[in-house]
Amino acid sequence: MLRLSGITAGYGAGLILRGVDLSLPAGQVTCLIGPNGSGKSTTLKTISGLLRPQDGTVTFRGEDISRLSARERLLRGIVHVPQDRSLFPAMTVRENIEMGGFVLRDRRLVAQRWEEIAATFRLVAERADAHAGSLSGGEQKTVEIARTLMLDPALILLDEPSIGLDPKSRTAVFRNVAGLARSGRTVLLVEQNARSGLAVSDTGVVLEGGRVALTGTGADLLTDPEVGRLYLGAGTAVQDAVPAASAVSGD
Repeated sequence: MLRLSGITAGYGAGLILRGVDLSLPAGQVTCLIGPNGSGKSTTLKTISGLLRPQDGTVTFRGEDISRLSARERLLRGIVHVPQDRSLFPAMTVRENIEMGGFVLRDRRLVAQRWEEIAATFRLVAERADAHAGSLSGGEQKTVEIARTLMLDPALILLDEPSIGLDPKSRTAVFRNVAGLARSGRTVLLVEQNARSGLAVSDTGVVLEGGRVALTGTGADLLTDPEVGRLYLGAGTAVQDAVPAASAVSGD
């Protein structure tokens, strides 16, 4: 689905990514973990076009998209949900969902996809006329994830979707992540809650110092003693995770 080859990228004169090589299998969830400053969010921005790589190539479905704009990547099926809240608080849930299709010219297609999303996410249907700013943090994140489906994306980039959420909301978010893969999407997830992120992921990738330090299945990284010591808080129980086979939740 997507391949990064020798990617170097950063901000100004400072490099964050220092030769990242990464491949994403289609229809699977891949979780990026690593210490702060290792380049996780920068990797997502490089893929979505918010940041141009200084060197290396980004290949999506066999096409080199390294120099394409963020809009052009959207149109090819790559969507990016940033870490910060991205809803318009004074607009309704329905209006926020429809904004996800702002690049679409066919309004009938927008209406059709709205109906499909409302049928999939119970929260979206029930709170369609509520202002987004009135929703809880977990509800807002669910709407952000639901909004990505307006473009029927092939690849969804999620940056810290569980940050700042209570345990119940985190569980709902990870259930939705697993459901995206079940619906045929490819998901690249950056998650500080590494245990929960790896638990719903087919593949785990450890970034250190702007390079890929380790790759394995999510299950293998969860049980790796060194990964546990450095990133998972060895000895603690897995919390807030759901099996990768879970369906999309409307919570």
